[in-house]
Amino acid sequence: MRIASTLENQNIEKRIAITPEIAKKYIALGFEISLIKNYGEHLGFKDSDFKELGVKISNDESEILNNSDIIIQLGLLSDENLSNLKEKQTLVGVFNPYNNKEKIESLSKKNINFFSLEMLPRITRAQSMDILSSQANLAGYKAVIESFANFEKAIPMMMTAAGTIPAAKVLVVGAGVAGLQAIATAKRMGAIVFATDVRMASKEQVESLGGKFLSVEGSENLETEGGYAKETSEEFKKKQEDLLADTLKKIDIVICTALIPGKKAPLIIKGSMIDNMSSGSVIYDLAAVQGGNAEFTEVDKIIVKNGVKIMGETNILNKLPVSASNLYSKNVFNFVSNLYDKENKKININLEDEIIEKTLIK
Repeated sequence: MRIASTLENQNIEKRIAITPEIAKKYIALGFEISLIKNYGEHLGFKDSDFKELGVKISNDESEILNNSDIIIQLGLLSDENLSNLKEKQTLVGVFNPYNNKEKIESLSKKNINFFSLEMLPRITRAQSMDILSSQANLAGYKAVIESFANFEKAIPMMMTAAGTIPAAKVLVVGAGVAGLQAIATAKRMGAIVFATDVRMASKEQVESLGGKFLSVEGSENLETEGGYAKETSEEFKKKQEDLLADTLKKIDIVICTALIPGKKAPLIIKGSMIDNMSSGSVIYDLAAVQGGNAEFTEVDKIIVKNGVKIMGETNILNKLPVSASNLYSKNVFNFVSNLYDKENKKININLEDEIIEKTLIK
């Protein structure tokens, strides 16, 4: 069977879906691999690195895509490439079916299989395929680095002959994978860290990393069976707002990570709260692309309100593309390995397998 991958739109996505290390593993499973010329050059992976492993490199994008059985990407292919797909091909990536429903449905007549990996169930067997966790982990780390770089004071406490510099105070909103990594990173760099989440199950994790958990009464009821945060009631939101408003008065840096899968990001940091923050504070909003957790967040801009810098990017992982590509490609390899019937050399879409059933877009 043949696997192909082509470059994403480089203006918005620098990650790749197949690294040389993973190409070698696919070939060992019996796959043929075809990639577009200069596929990994921008990340330091030369065409010769792939060719030495037996990968075919081509200038003809339509040829390698059309002659493949499985196409592995980060996001959805261009409209032109989608229209040229042939029957019964399989696409694996992150396709955001909520926003791309019409495009995907238009290809249903060709019996094309779309597996969108952000839909993976949160079960033990799927952990090695969990692209959301691996990428969020890096995003949480990098958000701290970026916010600290824009904070014009020292982060750790420093005792000098001229006086003492107090440690910066960091608040992490949302204690999922990105939030927990943000807590760990900020703590390692000497900050005093607070965190809040609607799921009380996060309290122990936050405290194990050295953070102080800020809880609101009723939090224990706000977690789905899949481990995600639920949308909150108006009463809870009011309690959360009061707690945050009081806390933010003494916070230097806020890392926002709160997301609800498939929906607009919840607005948590309101303008009135920002007005009471100290001038020079920084808010880094990882939820920017989905509307943002902070009221004034704009994608790819630094907005200054009352002296507070509010930051958000289209894709923070473009600042860690090598690490992100290495993890993503391993996740996808593990998924394809589960999907592939090695004995019969074919894709086995077994809908009794929860991993396959949940990720297949119907």
